Amino acid sequence: MKKLIAIISTLSLIGLTVIGCSTDSLSTSSQPQDDDYLTALRDLEAQPCPPAPMPPPSPLTTVSIGNASLVFWPYTGADFSGTPQDPINLIFFGKADPRDIRAALLSLDGDRSALGMPPVPPFNSTWEDAIGDVQTGYSASSKWTGGVVQLACGDYSPARFHLRLFKMGPWTIGNAHFEVMIPGTSDHQVLSWELAEQFVTADFIRSGLLDPNVPIVPTGQINDSPFRTIPAIIYNELPVEMRQLAGGPLGDVTEDVPIQTDGQTMILNLANKVPRVAETRVQDFTLNYDIVAPRPFCSAGPLDYVYIAGPVHLKQTTRLTASGKYDMTFKAEGQLSVTPIDIETGLPSGETLTAYVLETHGSTMTNLHSSASSLKYQRLMPVDAPGAGWLFARLRVDSQGYNGFQLVVECADDPDLMASGDYGSDTMITSAKTLMNPYALGY
Repeated sequence: MKKLIAIISTLSLIGLTVIGCSTDSLSTSSQPQDDDYLTALRDLEAQPCPPAPMPPPSPLTTVSIGNASLVFWPYTGADFSGTPQDPINLIFFGKADPRDIRAALLSLDGDRSALGMPPVPPFNSTWEDAIGDVQTGYSASSKWTGGVVQLACGDYSPARFHLRLFKMGPWTIGNAHFEVMIPGTSDHQVLSWELAEQFVTADFIRSGLLDPNVPIVPTGQINDSPFRTIPAIIYNELPVEMRQLAGGPLGDVTEDVPIQTDGQTMILNLANKVPRVAETRVQDFTLNYDIVAPRPFCSAGPLDYVYIAGPVHLKQTTRLTASGKYDMTFKAEGQLSVTPIDIETGLPSGETLTAYVLETHGSTMTNLHSSASSLKYQRLMPVDAPGAGWLFARLRVDSQGYNGFQLVVECADDPDLMASGDYGSDTMITSAKTLMNPYALGY
């Protein structure tokens, strides 16, 4: 059994997130006999997705290039609450459609030796479509927007650069981060915002697409510096080379390490673009969970740990048609064993439960419309066992304003303790969030 590691994300019994406010085909293989969890899921999906006409987040900031300006929230979110998730550290203007940014990065080779980068992954990797959580962004002109297009340079494991793009009229804003996959999970931990910003900027310099007269415009500080932290227990497991890249201490630490960013954003002024290539790209692989971590939801307290083991299958398909329509579908599904653990002895302290986990993402973009959605369903069985329960969450972000968010958690230890709600009002679902592990690592 693995050593105790206090790191699993809010979304992670498997660390995955699935299609919001719509239905994807569901596998019926290897169903446990004591719980018809797929029927329960379909009943939840059949309910209307709560609308979410949320007010603007705060603060908004303004950036300009020439006579053009953009008023926007300098962070991403995981919902419509206005809680910052990641800092915006890249802005694109000109030939800045996310599909064109994608085409530009996919066209580059991995030879960055002229930039002084080492010939090792992910620094010599090529760009690919990324598997990642659906996030939200906001601007005064476009209102709430989803991160429809995501890109990664480097394999899913062990380390990669990850870029999310949010279209806002003639602008596209983005967050880039350098991250590592946490062993024994499907989750990633961000190590640096600053390194990723420099990496993407360097790739656009070598692309030759920047305006030669005004290629890059720094904005000045628009968000917090530093922003978020690397948990000490994760940081101390990093090799020295990774600690150097993160810009933190080379030795072990006793406190969490701030994630480096100067709070500034670079506006990349794109005067040209490369042709889009109509194609289909598929990523299909299995990850194996093998970790001791805080119970992801329905936790009895800070010492409620479980050993999570088993495979999760991930598959993502990304298509770009000859007409320019971008479409992505993602599905992760698995059955895991979840065993309560005494963190003082490391020994099992209760009945092993079966966890069914399912997550789907979907996104689409045309010249006139874009949308992104996710749905997540996690169920610990049998339903009447101590520590059992279920979680259902869905998110939809649509350029035409058909937005929604819903989170429902129910725990077997206290059937009356059911936390549910939506962001269609000004009330946050704080009660549900207190039932879940406070870490938020994500893809």
